[in-house]
Amino acid sequence: MGKKVKVAVAGVGNCASALIQGTRFYASNKDDAVGLTAYNLAGMEPTDLEFVAAFDVADTKVGKDLSEAIFAKPNNTVKICNVEPLGVKVEKGNVLDGVGRHLSEIVRVANSSAVDVTKRLKETGAEVLVSYLPVGSTNATRFYAERALEAGCAFINAIPVFIASNTKWQQAFIDKNLPVAGDDVMSQLGATVLHKTLVKLLVDRGVKVDETYQLNIGGDTDFFNMLDEERLEDKRESKSSAVRAMVPYKVPMRIGPSDFVGFLDNEKVCYVYLKGRYFGNTPVEINVKLNVIDAYNSAGVMIDAIRGAKLALDRSISGPLISISSYCFKHPPQQMSYMDAKKAFIEFIEGKRER
Repeated sequence: MGKKVKVAVAGVGNCASALIQGTRFYASNKDDAVGLTAYNLAGMEPTDLEFVAAFDVADTKVGKDLSEAIFAKPNNTVKICNVEPLGVKVEKGNVLDGVGRHLSEIVRVANSSAVDVTKRLKETGAEVLVSYLPVGSTNATRFYAERALEAGCAFINAIPVFIASNTKWQQAFIDKNLPVAGDDVMSQLGATVLHKTLVKLLVDRGVKVDETYQLNIGGDTDFFNMLDEERLEDKRESKSSAVRAMVPYKVPMRIGPSDFVGFLDNEKVCYVYLKGRYFGNTPVEINVKLNVIDAYNSAGVMIDAIRGAKLALDRSISGPLISISSYCFKHPPQQMSYMDAKKAFIEFIEGKRER
């Protein structure tokens, strides 16, 4: 066992479920650590993540032990292991804009008072606060970022609201001597990392990319929530910017969530299309279909991000964590190709890179 890191979670949805289950799964699968950058990273193992606080607004989750809440409806990701009682009660957070028009049809807000989040974070000794709020929760994300600043926590923003990539918020965390990472978690092998890698491959091999799209469908609350078109602006920009950064010229593209298909549950289906020209203006097309269980795509990446944030705290590094953000998120302060980002992340872990 390595050094512990105390984690608080805002939003107990499928991704939080996969993250918490994953820390238990690897406790009994240490010799087969598929899916992790490293089982032991900077002296921390997955089981060293200690969940000390959790915030949600759904009446199916508030008041329950975190080990029960991660399996409560409308969560619908697959179960990979049992989770023992954690002794952490899910407490009601502030709703703000966390529940959109469509989400309000399936999520009933708990009829209880919101907890004092800053006080709770301090009482539990939380070191890292992870925001797993629904897409489009702009005000709610800013609220939890402010609570992290007040409580002295590192902040990891898993959704497409721009905090770590925003200069105002970067300075706020620098002023408090706290690290921040984000924005919008990039799946271990998801639509965006696949798309940006394919585009970078074509560019590096001298192929002129003429047009491309990425369409995604799924059946979980994330896709149901994103039926609210007004909540999608930052999501589309986050995904598009990651791909756009791989091409040194303008390319017509359409990237983003496309539709909700209920029977898919937490399965996500992605279609990536690229059209271009190579030697002699000869045409080439690529069509790819990717099927994944969405929540677990996030979990492995987040375990790395949390351990990296704890390392930054131990080293008194403040402000945006460039390498962690570029490796783990779609809209970081600095875009890199996947291989460059991974190299930077490993160098940061090894102490060869400042941030």
